[in-house]
Amino acid sequence: MTRRSGSDARFGARLAVTSAATALAAVPFSLALVLVESQWAPLHRLDQGAAERLHRFVLGHPAWLRVLEFLTQVVWGPLTMRLLVAAVVVWLLWRRALRLAVWAACTATVGGLVGLLVKNAVERARPHLPEPVAHAPGFSFPSGHAMTATTSCAVLLLVLLPLVPRAWRPLPWALAAVSVVGVGCTRVALGVHWVSDVVGGWLLGLAVVTATAFAFEAWRADIGRPRTTPAQGLEPEIVKAGPEPPADVTRR
Repeated sequence: MTRRSGSDARFGARLAVTSAATALAAVPFSLALVLVESQWAPLHRLDQGAAERLHRFVLGHPAWLRVLEFLTQVVWGPLTMRLLVAAVVVWLLWRRALRLAVWAACTATVGGLVGLLVKNAVERARPHLPEPVAHAPGFSFPSGHAMTATTSCAVLLLVLLPLVPRAWRPLPWALAAVSVVGVGCTRVALGVHWVSDVVGGWLLGLAVVTATAFAFEAWRADIGRPRTTPAQGLEPEIVKAGPEPPADVTRR
């Protein structure tokens, strides 16, 4: 009875910590959502001003239009990001890292579904600019491209970072940052999103990754593995031949 009570207490504590972390991670997005829904005047001016300035730049530099379209649809597009995550999931399954593969797949899937649900709940219209240079279907907030880039880059980083030599680890962080920020800039420059849409996508993606990462950390704690930091990756043991213990291993 004592052992069971101790296990239940540990589970309750981890659940509470995970819930609190998820709630805290959702606060910035919730604030952005409130400002968008209330049509806060300073935010509206920021959105309108940024959209108009970038739109004028693209109209004045037609060559940049092709570059922006290539970056937003091919290099940093949702399909590219999802294929990269899918490739990592397949590799993890081959490595017999089942739980990490499930985490990666769930994070990407949940991120996409949550983003779609929020879009349809908010129903924010996309920018309407004179002489539009690009079009996109659906609603505007949050940006699906920005959110997909955030969740996908986070998955790739947290899974693969342990395989990168410590001295080289700033490089993947920089590549991820450029990808996430870059795709957001392309969406605004093409006139298919407001700045606040992009920021909302970043924040919601971060909230999803935080929630699923804490859930994975709870499993690690349950089998007696030490806590990790983002700088270490989600499961540093991935560098070993057997990255995960057998399913029947429990914390002693």
